[in-house]
Amino acid sequence: MNTIMSIKGKVKFPITLDAGVWIFDDRRIDLNTYFVQEKQVEEDEEEFTVVSKHWDRVIKEGAVSPPTLKSERQFEKVKILTGTFGIMFDPFLKNAEPNVEASSLVIETETEDIAIPLEDGYHLILQYSKEGKPLKEDGPVHILYPDGSNLDNPIKNVKAFRVE
Repeated sequence: MNTIMSIKGKVKFPITLDAGVWIFDDRRIDLNTYFVQEKQVEEDEEEFTVVSKHWDRVIKEGAVSPPTLKSERQFEKVKILTGTFGIMFDPFLKNAEPNVEASSLVIETETEDIAIPLEDGYHLILQYSKEGKPLKEDGPVHILYPDGSNLDNPIKNVKAFRVE
């Protein structure tokens, strides 16, 4: 399986992406929770209430020791081996520096080319693993929209990205 893709076309810097190394990237997104969590805007009043409740619990029950470094590492290892992860496309597209006249992003797949507005391309999510395994059969990545509308039917078999 080839995990290499490129960003090419009307860009200042053509970039080569390797989906095989993203599992170690701190920018990874846990897709098991990303689309189900409600995006909340916390107000100062709500934050004060949360802090107050926490303080009350500490006073009543005593402080809880933080997890040890060993237990944190073990938890991360299990999470990586069983999780479904993606990464935002935004930093890669920004680093390629699309030309000013560029207006669309073409996602090249094995069967077709899918064109979307360049501005929408910055918000794409590249899923690179499912349940701890790389996407070998129809990968190296699946393209997901930021609202999760194509979660059940992502863009698959991606070979390259072309800025036009």
